[in-house]
Amino acid sequence: MLYLIVKAAVSGLIIMAASEAARRSPTYGALLVSLPLLSILAMIWLWRDTGDSERIAALSEGTFWLVLPTLPMFLVLPALLRHGFAFWTALAVSCALTMVLYLLAVWLLPKLGINF
Repeated sequence: MLYLIVKAAVSGLIIMAASEAARRSPTYGALLVSLPLLSILAMIWLWRDTGDSERIAALSEGTFWLVLPTLPMFLVLPALLRHGFAFWTALAVSCALTMVLYLLAVWLLPKLGINF
């Protein structure tokens, strides 16, 4: 149980640090959130829990393919905000787009021979 609490606390601290950095400087906040810190932590936790190199390789490859559908969100959200959309509306539209792109990726990638 303590191990789960430590994992949650470390992950939460990274999110808090990124949020605080973004409050002070959007550039530093963007730098922190663009780093694959959570992916790296997930790999570390998975290695500690299983010691299974193949699982970590599959996680890394799957993460690569599933990052791609998220990228348009980072262009759509600022475009909507700059065109006068309210924050929550712009965020909801961006998240909905990401969900649609995720579904498309999960459907399309196996058809292209990419299994993750």
